[in-house]
Amino acid sequence: MTATSITNIENATTPAEPAWFAEDFARFRDMQGRSDRGLALTWEERQPQLADRTPGCGFDRHYVYHTAWASRVLAATKPARHVDVSSSLYFCAIASAFVPVDYYEYRPVNLTLDNLTTGVADLQRLPFADKSVASISCMHVVEHIGLGRYGDPIDPDGDLKAMAELCRVLAPGGSLLFVVPVGRPRIVFNAHRIYGATHIRDAFRDLTLRQFALIPDGRHKKGLILDASDDFVNEQNYGCGCFWFQRSGT
Repeated sequence: MTATSITNIENATTPAEPAWFAEDFARFRDMQGRSDRGLALTWEERQPQLADRTPGCGFDRHYVYHTAWASRVLAATKPARHVDVSSSLYFCAIASAFVPVDYYEYRPVNLTLDNLTTGVADLQRLPFADKSVASISCMHVVEHIGLGRYGDPIDPDGDLKAMAELCRVLAPGGSLLFVVPVGRPRIVFNAHRIYGATHIRDAFRDLTLRQFALIPDGRHKKGLILDASDDFVNEQNYGCGCFWFQRSGT
């Protein structure tokens, strides 16, 4: 490519596109032009990805770690069927590869996979009989209930009603995988709530806590921490608490 054509490209960049982007394009087009792979390349169809040149591969700590944690619990408990209420679609889609999953969402979702069924449900009025569900998860969901974020009714106690419903439907001997933000207790309207160390244990006092795993916030370069102290939980700004509860009995 000639210097003139590089200049023309640079003149066509937007203010958000740095000079190196045009230079990279020009160099790549020169190299690509020496081969014939049948892949068209035009300046007009560029899509700059300018934030990915980072020294490390970042990721959403909450959503990578909590779904990994839950998948490991399911792999260990091996339920005949698992019910999920509004957790990550990535989790449900992947988990359905090794356990049948019934997924329920407040809003309809068009997701079709073998071993996965989907339906619509209100977490404050679950369509299950008392003590009828042997394996259920609700992860990074309840902190939103009642804040109106997803079109649900405003209700300061919406989260408590949702937790009561999860407790109501859990069968004797059954497992509940429950995940919410933890740390300095507060409401960030209309995004989410952040719970203190004892809030969730108190809400599910009728169940046995089998395991607690903390995903600390970004200040702590750690992954899952099992059985973190209440003091450490409460000093988080926006940590993630992973609770595996079980109902006693058979």
